[in-house]
This record gives sequence, C-alpha cells and structure tokens, in this order.
Amino acid sequence: MSEEQNAQPQFSLQRIYIKDASMESPNAPQVFLKEWKPEINMDMNTAVNQLDDNNFEVILTLTVTAKNEDEHAFLCELQQAGIFAIGGLKEQELHHTLGAFCPSILFPYARESVDTMVTKASFPPLMLAPVNFDALYAQQLSQQQAESTGEEATH
Repeated sequence: MSEEQNAQPQFSLQRIYIKDASMESPNAPQVFLKEWKPEINMDMNTAVNQLDDNNFEVILTLTVTAKNEDEHAFLCELQQAGIFAIGGLKEQELHHTLGAFCPSILFPYARESVDTMVTKASFPPLMLAPVNFDALYAQQLSQQQAESTGEEATH
C-alpha cells in the first residue's frame, strides 16, 4: 500500500513569501511635476531550488520599469517565492508543475506587492495584466526543442 501512496500525485503549498524587494524612483521629486504618460515594461523570470526530495522553492522575479518623458520614473524589483511540497509526479509533470503551475500561484501575490510598492512611492496604481504561464512554459519547451534539434543538425 505504501507503494500506491508514493505513486499518488501530491501537491501542497507550504509557504509564500517575499524573498527580495526593491523600489527606486531616481528622478523624484521632479518626476511628479510632469504629466503622467508612462511607458511600462515588465521582465519576468523564474528559478527553482530543490530543498530536499519533495520540497521545492520556486522564485518568481518581476522587474517593472516606468519611463515618463524618457526619464526613469521608477524601477520596482520583486522576488516572490513559495515552498511547494510535490511528490509522485513523473519528471515531465514535475517540470510543468514547477515551471507553470507554481509561478501562476505566486503571480497574484507578486502583482499585489508590486502595486503596493508603486502606490506607496506616490505613483498611480499599477495592476499588471494576468500572465498565461502554461503558454509561456509551452513556448519555452518548443524553443528548447528547436535549439537542441538545431545543435544536433550542426554536429
């Protein structure tokens, strides 16, 4: 029976936390005297650290920059992390869970934290658009497959 239990997929969220956060407004207070028509850019990355056999730390990093009239208005960087207990998954399922499912759980927390930092810095609220992590994961997989196929063809 223990083999059966081990074969059953297990997923549990252990903890969600901010690992690192930074908010800079290098041109304050002058930036507040200009009309607010910002260009917003967001970069996103994920990282995974295996803590033990079944516990993984997933870190979603968001870097949001705003330029207003070609000047940096703010730079907000956040590492939203979570510890996930995961067991009984095949390797491909585990990679998908860590690369798409876990970041999609973390994103609403990161989105709220970024909005809070931006508004506390006296800028208008910034509600980041939802992200389809499944589509990003699929795109990354196909890109990796294309690169490995290209590498094999050149050797």
